[in-house]
Amino acid sequence: MRDRAPIQSAAALIGVVFLLLGILGFVPGVTSHSGDLSFAGHAGGAELFGRFQVSILHNTVHLLLGIAGLASARTATGARAFLTLGGVLSLALWFVGAAGAGGWIPLNTADNWLHFLLGIGMIGLGSADGRGRARAAAV
Repeated sequence: MRDRAPIQSAAALIGVVFLLLGILGFVPGVTSHSGDLSFAGHAGGAELFGRFQVSILHNTVHLLLGIAGLASARTATGARAFLTLGGVLSLALWFVGAAGAGGWIPLNTADNWLHFLLGIGMIGLGSADGRGRARAAAV
């Protein structure tokens, strides 16, 4: 059995969460006002869990990030790259939303805070030093 580094497990877990969010964004009841789901932009009124504004594009991006997270989790290097790049992209979305420049993707205050916290968390996980475990295993 192959020994997985903790960073690989973190990337896989985040990938699964993104997949679930992408799927749930299309589920009526979980997504309020799902009949108002637009392709992109702020025109639609659909909100995941009644809080986070979503669109078809937004949900599709979550699905793609989920697939990328699971695929990258096969190696520690891939997992680190996914977590770091995903964190940077989340912080970029936070900046776009906070600046009010995200007309192409629905972003509200809840989305902005989530992207900020997710970005910091993913970068932190991607930057975590996994050498301590490798050193301990070598002894």
